[in-house]
Amino acid sequence: MTAVRPPRSRSQYPAVVTGMMFFRPIAGVVYQVLHHMLALRRLGFEPVYVERTGWWLLDPVTGEVSADPAGSIRAVRRALAPFGLQDAWALRFLDDGTVRAFGIGDPQLAQLCAAAPVLLNVTGTQRLSDELLSCGIRVYIESDPFTAQFDVAMGDAEIRSHLDAHDVLFSYGETLSSPEFPLPLEPYEWRATRQPVDLALWYTDAPPSSQRFTTITSWHNEEKDRAWDGTIYYWTKGREFRKFLDVARRWPGRFEMAVATTPDRHESLRRRGWAAVDAQVLSADMSVYRRYIQASYAEFTVARDQYVRPRTGWFSDRSACYLAAGRPVILQETGFSSVLPTGKGLFSFTDGDDIAAAVEEILRDPEGNRAAAREIAAEYFDADRLVRAMLEQAGVL
Repeated sequence: MTAVRPPRSRSQYPAVVTGMMFFRPIAGVVYQVLHHMLALRRLGFEPVYVERTGWWLLDPVTGEVSADPAGSIRAVRRALAPFGLQDAWALRFLDDGTVRAFGIGDPQLAQLCAAAPVLLNVTGTQRLSDELLSCGIRVYIESDPFTAQFDVAMGDAEIRSHLDAHDVLFSYGETLSSPEFPLPLEPYEWRATRQPVDLALWYTDAPPSSQRFTTITSWHNEEKDRAWDGTIYYWTKGREFRKFLDVARRWPGRFEMAVATTPDRHESLRRRGWAAVDAQVLSADMSVYRRYIQASYAEFTVARDQYVRPRTGWFSDRSACYLAAGRPVILQETGFSSVLPTGKGLFSFTDGDDIAAAVEEILRDPEGNRAAAREIAAEYFDADRLVRAMLEQAGVL
């Protein structure tokens, strides 16, 4: 007769998280992963990060990409160290046909994955290798709605194979099922979730040290533009920012953008009334990035056209961090106002009048809007609550 082992507590089980943290070890990307890992640990798991990539890796300090992973590894270890996770990772780098292993070794990694009841594919970017396929329930977390749905509708076999490798699909597009979303969702079931934030990391009771409405953003990306039913849906952020840049002239000295772009672009922004700082400097250091958000008066930012016109319900993970820091957010409407409270602490806009009303409200009652922002974060973006809900829906808990 075979002996029956007593069930292990969750604290004895690893939970695998994967994504693109080594590929792009900038603060915003690392925080996406870290928020999930810390929530998993508080839920009783031992989180382990695993990434397999053949893309050249970014050194966030130099801004260079190369086949040398040293700068990327230093950045990730430095980011994870304050949380005791500096050794809880494995990188498999495909270099000219050779797999180079860093971090956790192959035998231990195989054991961890086989023992893990769950894998979270944060941003959905990681193709699942054999060891990742051995994890129990594999959860896809889509951070950028529209592209995958488009590619499926166009019959892309590669994306279908990728999605099929997962057991449950979640999306930050909370309103994909609305009649306004132009793409079919079949044959997949997309479950709504939103960006988890570790509230304790961002909370501050200090008032903002800056009087500026800020944001941290990219400017020009067009490789993911998609055409559907005769309409082009754009990926680049600059296209949306250009529509609203003149807002800075109405409130001189109030608006600032941290953006990775050329000196000419920075000068162009200054001519339109914006202060401009280098996003690479902010994003290379987790603490600098966090302090910049905490120092801000509020956030003003746009959303990609692919989120706006299709009414995806998408919300920014960076904006969620502003809210958690008690900093009000003014964000271009994507349909998120149908699932999140707006009008105090959080504001959606479609035109200049909406922006003006939001700015005036924040200036009129800064303390009330800071308190409201923090309450929205606690109610709607708490990492422990959101990750638990995902695991419950996936059948892990």
